[in-house]
Amino acid sequence: MLLAACQSGDQQKVAEYPEKKTEMITVQDWTKDKNLYEVNIRQYTKEGTFAAFEKEIPRLKEMGVDILWLMPIHEIGEKNRKGTLGSYYAIKDYKSINKEFGNKDAFRSLVKTIHENGMYILMDWVANHTGWDHIWTESNPEYFSKNEAGNFMPPKGTDWDDVIELDYSNPDVHDAMSDAMQYWVREFDIDGYRCDVADLVTMDFWQRVRPELDAIKPVFMLAEAENPKMHDHAFDMTYATEQFHTLVRVAQGLESPTALDSLLDVRKKQFPENAYRLNFITNHDENTWKGTIEELMGPAHKAMAVYTYTLPGMPLIYSGQESNVQQRIEFFEKDPIQWGNYSMLEFYAKLNALKHKNQALWNGEFGGDFIRLNRPQVPEVIAFTRNKDNNTVLSIFNFSKRQITFELNKDLGDMADYFNGETLDLKSGTVFELAPWDFKVYIK
Repeated sequence: MLLAACQSGDQQKVAEYPEKKTEMITVQDWTKDKNLYEVNIRQYTKEGTFAAFEKEIPRLKEMGVDILWLMPIHEIGEKNRKGTLGSYYAIKDYKSINKEFGNKDAFRSLVKTIHENGMYILMDWVANHTGWDHIWTESNPEYFSKNEAGNFMPPKGTDWDDVIELDYSNPDVHDAMSDAMQYWVREFDIDGYRCDVADLVTMDFWQRVRPELDAIKPVFMLAEAENPKMHDHAFDMTYATEQFHTLVRVAQGLESPTALDSLLDVRKKQFPENAYRLNFITNHDENTWKGTIEELMGPAHKAMAVYTYTLPGMPLIYSGQESNVQQRIEFFEKDPIQWGNYSMLEFYAKLNALKHKNQALWNGEFGGDFIRLNRPQVPEVIAFTRNKDNNTVLSIFNFSKRQITFELNKDLGDMADYFNGETLDLKSGTVFELAPWDFKVYIK
């Protein structure tokens, strides 16, 4: 479980869930070839407003971005606030707009522009807790958990002392939260939610609110949780958090690449076949509390990015990733992203285009079979194909800091190197010389 609002950035290793399949809702067809892009409105531009970000939409469209996830846009609590500006996740009013970002008309304009450019928008939703001065603390104090002294309290087992826990044993909390979530879908035409620390909220709430949202318009729901139960008639996609942690350990030489294979085996047994998983090499939590991509992955980071794009699942890009930003973006203060020259924009545009064009890489049941090659011939190398109909993608990764020779053990026929266009007849016995942290992607 990734604890998104945790100010220390501490994380807990994902539990080993029972090998039990979960019955899913039907994922919307429009999501089949999509990627996700996380937007930090406060830091994205010097102005830190909806209007300033709206000007970036054409660039993101050209880059091939599909779904925009906006970090929380609500008014932030002032009581027990951390830093000057406070945490986005300490919300004062679920139906409000943070005045630093603009007003409701500006947000409505942004949503309209996103949709006009053929893109989709998810709002970040914090259902587990609020700021200490949320409007409900005055109007409905019974909505909140209390400590032994009868006072509001932070979520149990956390150090999140700038927020207080909602009490989902009270059915009125379910009603109020559902009403607030429906408000943004109905009034602003958003396309769904990324739900913060989703498995700290009772499952019966998520199973109740999902059909209520879908009755307004079919939505897409992402749970910040690595729990198969989240897919049970509630969420379309969950975090692949332990995969990220394993990628970091592999990049730092602390774990063998075979750990990635082992993790895929475990998760395949635990999660529904058509469950979407969110693959990433950074996000707002990891960047702020753990380090930049360069700090965590160093020269391995491009190979790791390609891995997250060619695996089953939906890839994530965080604000600034297309510029390989070497900046731990502040959480409680204004700290505009230092964009530089967008050095990685072409790289991610090419990966997004591959995701769109080759059906083998589509999401969930829409994508192709995942087949490992040469396992465990060379432990430093991970190689696999994705296949659907006449579409094939071969991915080969040297996840080590030494030169590796790798021999293909399968006939694949003529395939084109996706990054240089060269066509090769890939026969069993074809030898690849892979530099440290090198990767190859072939398509047909």
